[in-house]
Amino acid sequence: MDFSLTPEQEALRQEFEEYFTEKEKQAPEGWFTAKVDYCYEHDEAWEFHRTIGKELGKKGWLSLPWPKELGGQGFGQIEQMIFQEVRAYHRIPGFDPGPVVAAAGVLERGTDEQKKKWLPLIASGESTWCEGWSEPDSGSDLASITATTGVLDGDDWVISGQKVWTTGAHRCSHIILLARTDPTAPKHKGITYFLTPMDVPGIEVRPILRMYRGHSFNEVFFDGFRIPKENIIGEANQGWYVLMAGMDFERTGVSFVAETRRDFDELIEFIKEHGYDGRSPAEIAVVRHKLAQCQIELEIWRQWAYYVASLQSKGAHVPGEASSVKRVGSELMVGVSQVGLEILGMYGPLQNSSKWARLRGAFEYACQHDLGMTIAGGTTEVQKNIIAWMGLELPRK
Repeated sequence: MDFSLTPEQEALRQEFEEYFTEKEKQAPEGWFTAKVDYCYEHDEAWEFHRTIGKELGKKGWLSLPWPKELGGQGFGQIEQMIFQEVRAYHRIPGFDPGPVVAAAGVLERGTDEQKKKWLPLIASGESTWCEGWSEPDSGSDLASITATTGVLDGDDWVISGQKVWTTGAHRCSHIILLARTDPTAPKHKGITYFLTPMDVPGIEVRPILRMYRGHSFNEVFFDGFRIPKENIIGEANQGWYVLMAGMDFERTGVSFVAETRRDFDELIEFIKEHGYDGRSPAEIAVVRHKLAQCQIELEIWRQWAYYVASLQSKGAHVPGEASSVKRVGSELMVGVSQVGLEILGMYGPLQNSSKWARLRGAFEYACQHDLGMTIAGGTTEVQKNIIAWMGLELPRK
C-alpha cells in the first residue's frame, strides 16, 4: 500500500481541514468531545449534530464513496477515511455509524427502488439512524437473536419483542432492525433486515443510563409494530448477510483513532506547560515511556485502518482485518484514557463542571465512556472469533 496521498486527495483533505477548523469555533459552549454518544446525551449537542449533518449533506460529504449515479461523489474508501479523520479530530459531529451501515446495506443488497427511496434520505442528512440489533439474551452474538420476531401479515411484517443497548433510539428518526422471521431456520438464517421510520405505532423507548448518568443507550420494545415488506433489504430470512456488509465498514472507522489522538495530543501539550509541585510529568521517565507507547500504538491503529480501507476500496471482503481494527482500537481507547487519567493525578477524575478540572474533564469522560467501546459494535471476544474464523480460517470447534 502507498501511504502517501495523491494531489487530489491532499486538496480534498485541505478542504475538509478548513471547513472543520471553522466549525470547531462554532461549537456550543462547553463542547469538548467528538464522541457520538455525547450528541445523544445533551439537547444542545444534538442540535449541533443535526445542523452540521444537514450542512454535510448539502456538500455531498455524507455520500463521498457512493457511485455518482446513486447520488454519491464517486470517491473511494480512502477519501471517506480522510473525511472521517479530519472531522473527528476537530470534534465535529454530524456523522455517525448508523447511516454508514444503513447505506452499505442498501448499496450492497438493495433493489433499484430501495436505492431511490433510502439513499437520498441518508445522503441529505435529514434522517438519523439507530441500530436495533442486540437483545437481552444475545448481546454481540447477533446470529442468536430470538427476542424480536416478525410475522408476515398481508403486505406488512408485524414485529414484536425487545432490543437493548440501542444507541440514540430516543433521538433518531429511523432504525435498522434485525428480527427473527423463521424460528425453524439455522441461527445465521431466519433473520430479516429491515429499514423503518421510528414514528410508527407499536414502539416504546426506555432509557438506560450509563455509569456517568449519560443517556445514549436505550431499551426498545415492539408490540404490533408494522413494517411494509418492501422495507426489507435483501431477502427475507437472509438479513445476516446484509448486516455483515455494513459491519465491516463500521469497524474500520478511523474516526475513533482521530478522537483518541486529539485527546492524546492535548494531553501532551498540557503536561509540557503544567506541572505539580514544581515538576512536569514530562520529566518522569515512566510517564514518557507510557506516552511513547501510546503514540506508537495510535499510529499503528491509524495505519491499519487505512490499510483495511484500501482493501475495501478494491472490493475485497475483509471481515477478519476489519475486526482486527475494531479489537485493537477499542482496547487502545481504554488504555489511552487510563494513561491520561493517571498522568493528571488527583485532577484526572474531576468532571467538566468542576473549576479544578483539567482539559475540560475529557479524560474523566473518556475513561467511563471508552470501556463501553470494547462491547459496542461487537465485544472483543467476538472480534477475536471473527479474526480466527474468517481471517485465519481456523475451525469453529
